[in-house]
Amino acid sequence: MADYTDEIKRRRTFAIISHPDAGKTTLTEKLLLFGGAIHIAGAVKSNKIKKTATSDWMEIEKQRGISVATSVMGFNYGDYKINILDTPGHQDFAEDTYRTLTAVDSVIIVVDVAKGVETQTRKLMEVCRMRNTPVIIFVNKLDREGRDPFDILDELEAELKISVRPLSWPINIGQKFKGVYNIFEKSLDLFTPDKQRATERVEIEHVNDPRIDEAVGEDDAAKLRDDLELIEGVYPEFDVDEYLAGRVAPVFFGSALNTFGVKELLDCFVQIAPSPRAVEAIERRVEPSESEFSGFVFKIHANMDPNHRSCIAFVKVCSGKFERNAPYKHMRSGKMMRFAAPTAFMAQKKSVVDEAYPGDIVGIPDNGNFKIGDTLTEGSELHYKGLPSFSPELFMYIENADPMKAKQLDKGVQQLMDEGVAQLFYNQFNGRKIIGTVGQLQFEVIQYRLLHEYGAQCRWEPMSMYKACWIESDDSEAMAAFKKRKHQFMALDREGRDVFMADSQFVLTMAQNDFPKIRFHFSSEF
Repeated sequence: MADYTDEIKRRRTFAIISHPDAGKTTLTEKLLLFGGAIHIAGAVKSNKIKKTATSDWMEIEKQRGISVATSVMGFNYGDYKINILDTPGHQDFAEDTYRTLTAVDSVIIVVDVAKGVETQTRKLMEVCRMRNTPVIIFVNKLDREGRDPFDILDELEAELKISVRPLSWPINIGQKFKGVYNIFEKSLDLFTPDKQRATERVEIEHVNDPRIDEAVGEDDAAKLRDDLELIEGVYPEFDVDEYLAGRVAPVFFGSALNTFGVKELLDCFVQIAPSPRAVEAIERRVEPSESEFSGFVFKIHANMDPNHRSCIAFVKVCSGKFERNAPYKHMRSGKMMRFAAPTAFMAQKKSVVDEAYPGDIVGIPDNGNFKIGDTLTEGSELHYKGLPSFSPELFMYIENADPMKAKQLDKGVQQLMDEGVAQLFYNQFNGRKIIGTVGQLQFEVIQYRLLHEYGAQCRWEPMSMYKACWIESDDSEAMAAFKKRKHQFMALDREGRDVFMADSQFVLTMAQNDFPKIRFHFSSEF
């Protein structure tokens, strides 16, 4: 039996999550810089420095300056193989982020020192809590004026409902920001504002070392010692097991834009973060060390390369070793498939890979075979638990604006829905197509991408709608009666399941009261 223990132990797969503008993409990029994956911040390796971040590469992202799709990046750092999933912070794309969190072993949350914890971050933390995912917090933008670090710690505990433990501590912030004392490694890092170069480190013996006074001045050195004494008094010793259980979040301070405090975060992260863990399948728990390959599709992305109209399914390897050209079973269809050109990613630069281990993310060219949540195995009967689709909140009819391009529109809509950008319903009463999304921005993204990637034009027609719920019943007569009474409000989803389209909270409540034998579901996992 093959033994992949060493490969598994050196893997770290994590997502970076935050509210928009907290500096998540910048942090991702600086981590890549330390991994030698890119040589100059803000630049894809080319003669001209492009002014867009490496991980935001869809046209609409460049225009809006926000990350819309999750990017996957892998690089080596020392003995470790690191896989980062950069997620969209914009709340209209929350669904994509929830799904990404099913494919990672730990999470780094970025918080802006001036703004503190924002709504989106709270929501994402709830998803981490549901899965006991270990969390590290990076407090960013210390070179700007912000709040007192102790206040930030209190807010993190209160808002994210998790205990925190600082592992680095800032010396002043904003204009007077002088550096960070690394509690984890007992060293001092001095701040020089420079976007391309890391900082200078002062070697010290202990916190009372006079070299600290020389470096930052007596007043700041005295305040630092008081702060550290207070931290030791208030917060228990850092315990790695508590962190791995998802009960304590270590906190680091720094400025991602100035590449400051990032290396400290990375060095500590590779030491304490979990390597790939066991994953729950419907049949049983699957350990990463099992010799048979298995994995699941957590994301589908159309048109990674604008010159080739292809989709890519992102597969998270859960156990065993994935090999190019080996036959694998696609559980939903029961077919055996071989993949001649599986890829690994460096932002959108992809290279063909021959093998991948648990924790790695592999891109598989997809001609419409895959759906989100599909399981691939070497032959065992396994089904990884599906990823939920949440009930959408906004609905529009989608109409074809160019009769000559009906086919392109259909193909585009189907592919974008496969990606999980939004959900498609067919009205059973008049056959019209309805698109449901979590946020307004998604309608714009869909319209833009249909035009630019498929050459199809759509127009939106408003509809008043409160909620879409999946319905089921053990009583076929009750179901028939419900569908007859509500025939104008019935739709089908893409799987052909019945969906009730309620146009107000009142109508929904009445329906639930009038039809006790029918179950109403607000997420597609039931």
